[in-house]
Amino acid sequence: MEQYVIKGGNPLVGEVSIAGAKNAALGILAAAVMTDEEVVIENVPNVRDTRVLLQAIQGIGARVKYIDEHTVRICGGTINPHADNCVDGEYVRRIRASYYLLGALLGKYRRSTVALPGGCNIGSRPIDLHIKGFRALGADVDIHSSMIHAEAQQLVGSHIYMDVVSVGATINVMMAAVLAQGKTTIENAAKEPHIVDVANFLNSMGANIKGAGTDVIRIRGVEKLKGTEYSIIPDQIEAGTFMAAAAATKGDITIRNVIPKHLEAISSKLKEIGAIVIEYDDAVRVVSNQRLRSTNIKTLPYPGFPTDMQPQMAVVLALCEGTSIITESIFENRFKYVDELFCMGGKIKVEGNTAIIDGIEKFTGGNVVAPDLRAGAALVIAGLAADGFTVVEDIKYIQRGYEAFDEKLRALGGKIATVETDKEIQKFKLKVG
Repeated sequence: MEQYVIKGGNPLVGEVSIAGAKNAALGILAAAVMTDEEVVIENVPNVRDTRVLLQAIQGIGARVKYIDEHTVRICGGTINPHADNCVDGEYVRRIRASYYLLGALLGKYRRSTVALPGGCNIGSRPIDLHIKGFRALGADVDIHSSMIHAEAQQLVGSHIYMDVVSVGATINVMMAAVLAQGKTTIENAAKEPHIVDVANFLNSMGANIKGAGTDVIRIRGVEKLKGTEYSIIPDQIEAGTFMAAAAATKGDITIRNVIPKHLEAISSKLKEIGAIVIEYDDAVRVVSNQRLRSTNIKTLPYPGFPTDMQPQMAVVLALCEGTSIITESIFENRFKYVDELFCMGGKIKVEGNTAIIDGIEKFTGGNVVAPDLRAGAALVIAGLAADGFTVVEDIKYIQRGYEAFDEKLRALGGKIATVETDKEIQKFKLKVG
């Protein structure tokens, strides 16, 4: 089992380039099968989740070819429209985004069957809003034997109100609606940058979507979609993770290939606690040259502070002077990393959906286990800021969403390696001292 071994105490300094947005890529790759023509997608992050989804797309008969490490050609014209096109398999059940194929295939073929999704265990993420949206468009939806089956004689545009803001449901319903008859309105829609990116991709294929990025999305159905070439936006959460790493390690990192507007909630909190944040056209620089001060954070849907950055910022706040409070309003199970930070000397108390953080001078290295994707990245940051050595287990979660994470950290001066055995850990310790 792969692990990261880290020697902390080095400020991270230098430049890092951000990959394409994983959450946008997953929706866009699924939507690519909605045309029979070829689609070329650039800036695809080479992470475990995208590779698994591409396997699933191949599994239903589409042609998938990597042009290079970050460019993929997909042709959905080879999918048999009369086959069951069941998206199943142990690998598919490991990622949550497999459910995007429900909306894509339902829109194109009027039926789809997909295994119930997996992903990180960070709390309840029901698919009832997806089902509500599909039914409003005229589909019958059943769940049995851990499979979701959706089918419709025809899809007809409808007015759909999302009871809660849901990124997944907004994308899924949007995909089905672009090939429905008539007009669909999605109210209380999610506004995240990757919603806009998926909508822009569908529009480049000939869809008619207006209002993406606002809470009301209007879609006029079209008969069919066409091939296109498209480049995915940069990953705001990967960028935010390196911003947090700069702050936690008292570093100086210039983060390139970003859209600074997408990072405003993160930038403003880092400025609030005393870090220097300089914005450029397509880059941000974060400098931390003193002990930072405490603040309070509440996670909210975009443009609020992202829940996917909550664990990384908790690590930063755990090293700040004073007491900070984090309120998690999106997922109820997102504080599982706190026990791991406690083992490293962190002083964090969880009460319901709130974490109360008393700042310490330094973490102490230790053996920790990544409970999910973002918490895993946070534990790596803690290890980089700690005294001594840290071993992070279950890094498969981190590899789901960060491309070449350890390589990028090493290029910034971080002492980190991927290992599999105790012997390799000892070899690393001898090498770095």
